Amino acid sequence: MQKVPLTQEGYNKLKEELERLLRVERPKNIKEIEEARAHGDLSENAEYHAAKERQSFIEGRIQELQSKLARAEIIDPSKLRRDRVAFGARVKVYDLETDEEKSFFLVGPEEADASNGKISVTSPVGKALIGKQVGDEVTIKAPARTFEFEILEISFE
Repeated sequence: MQKVPLTQEGYNKLKEELERLLRVERPKNIKEIEEARAHGDLSENAEYHAAKERQSFIEGRIQELQSKLARAEIIDPSKLRRDRVAFGARVKVYDLETDEEKSFFLVGPEEADASNGKISVTSPVGKALIGKQVGDEVTIKAPARTFEFEILEISFE
């Protein structure tokens, strides 16, 4: 069974979502199904079909979250070497082509959110940065273009 690397924050978010689904969304959905059934003929009851679809989504997500949490491996960045890029590192880089500084926070695939600067350690950028040190230049071949970064700073929160 493959482990799911997570930060403590990522683990907590998945756990909170699971609790919300189990304690709020699932009971709410059961009531919606009961109310829709009370309206009569189920074959033409759009509310019933929508509630059943929602039930399927909720149950699938619950199973997915339970599986991820069971396989979770919480990685404590404070126990990792601080001189190299690793899981849980915030990495400030200088883009040699655009003359811009960028910051990435390396997390597991379940926590990745590029719009917030969180990139997966399994992404092309994440893979290329792992193990590098301040001052290293990194060439990353991504689907959109080739990036050339210089690592300016590595920090662990």
